[in-house]
Amino acid sequence: MSALINSETDTTALISALQRNFEAEMIGAATYRALAEREADSRRANIIRRMADNEEQHAVRWTERLQQLNGAIPAGPFAPRTEILLSAQVSSIDNALRKLEASEDADIKKYQAQAQQFSDAPTVAILNALIHDEQTHRMSLETLAGPANDPQSILTSMLRGETHASTGSWIGDAIYGINDGLGSVFGIVSGVSGATGGSHVVLVAGLAGMVASAVSMGSGAYLAAKSEGEVHEAEMARERKELQDHPEEEIEELVLYYELKGLSNDDARYLVERIAKDPERLLAAIAQEELGLSDKTTPNVWRSAVVGSLSTAIGAFIPVIPFFFLEGTTAILVAALISLIAHFIVGAAKSLITTRSWWASGLEMTMVGVLAGVVTFAVGVLTAPLAAG
Repeated sequence: MSALINSETDTTALISALQRNFEAEMIGAATYRALAEREADSRRANIIRRMADNEEQHAVRWTERLQQLNGAIPAGPFAPRTEILLSAQVSSIDNALRKLEASEDADIKKYQAQAQQFSDAPTVAILNALIHDEQTHRMSLETLAGPANDPQSILTSMLRGETHASTGSWIGDAIYGINDGLGSVFGIVSGVSGATGGSHVVLVAGLAGMVASAVSMGSGAYLAAKSEGEVHEAEMARERKELQDHPEEEIEELVLYYELKGLSNDDARYLVERIAKDPERLLAAIAQEELGLSDKTTPNVWRSAVVGSLSTAIGAFIPVIPFFFLEGTTAILVAALISLIAHFIVGAAKSLITTRSWWASGLEMTMVGVLAGVVTFAVGVLTAPLAAG
């Protein structure tokens, strides 16, 4: 028994939680097997059965830990979940799989909570490993079931696609930076113009806002990229340990992923066997398929910082330009004009990394700029007496 369990009460609570975990995994396995029997597509049925095998492997881990803690192993039989089978019968297998996907999400949260709750090191190690497996199951179920037809699911899929496209390229980072700098400093220029009537103070305020925005965006991009790199390293280290501790399970999961992509079981297994001859190549393949991680997706922290800073500074500088040469109402009108033009261009440029039309995206961005300019200018006019005092 682990020395980290501090009292009999703690041990009793831990054993009770692990017994519930064992039962949940066995019920999950029974549910997957029942669904596999109802699945007409033999390839999909085999994949679902292997997910059942995986759930039973999880139960074996809880069995071993319960035995180490002198805890009783819950007796069967374990029946499949009625509501899942009913959903498959009344609606479709895909709908039942979506319900199981939600169930996997709940299991992930449950295991995460237990990892925080219990201080028993062996148990926490199992929990962390199973959290990863449940995340893999969730993604597998999502692939098997396909997207739901309700509007919210379709919207979520679109947003996921847009985010994936925009975060993988420095072009997306640059457009985001220009957008941020232009929007924030245009608001400053409009507000200060409303308060001062377009005096030289607008130039000072705009330049100060430009520098502040650029530094803020650059440092934020650096820290975000650095954190993403650290997460990448941690995930790779955990995946490497999982591969060392349970190579058969990891290899089976990789075979499953290749089957989900359309390969037959024999072809997927042959491919994985070839890859497995090189441990590092196998690790890279598992990380890519299960977590979407690769060296190509790891951000360059300095590039992120430079792109973020420079693009923000460029966007922020645009509303300030007229105040180098003009003052008063003329400067305000020219600044508003070029800023709104810039808003439209930036919005249209976003169509490079999204699926929207360039004119709709540009018009939307322009309207946002108009709203921001009007509101901040009005605030400046209303607070002008305070500034004069």
